[in-house]
Amino acid sequence: MKRIFVGNLPSDATETSVQALFSQYGKVRSIELVSDIFSGKCRGFAFIGMEGHEARAAISALDGNLYCGKPLKVKFEEPAAKKGRRH
Repeated sequence: MKRIFVGNLPSDATETSVQALFSQYGKVRSIELVSDIFSGKCRGFAFIGMEGHEARAAISALDGNLYCGKPLKVKFEEPAAKKGRRH
């Protein structure tokens, strides 16, 4: 399974609306919609879990397309940089 980063989501985005958008390209295995602690509204990004070929199809179809008037940023999740001292 691959994790996809989705950025530039509107603040009223829900797991249901994001799942509906991505399920056109395959089965959505997981959704992690990042929400503000105080307001509960979407902070503008999410992580989607899909199989590799389905994830690639979703990225190529949705990256840069308008969603609620904003261009989406859709790409594979980048691994976090290792923290620690430099040698």
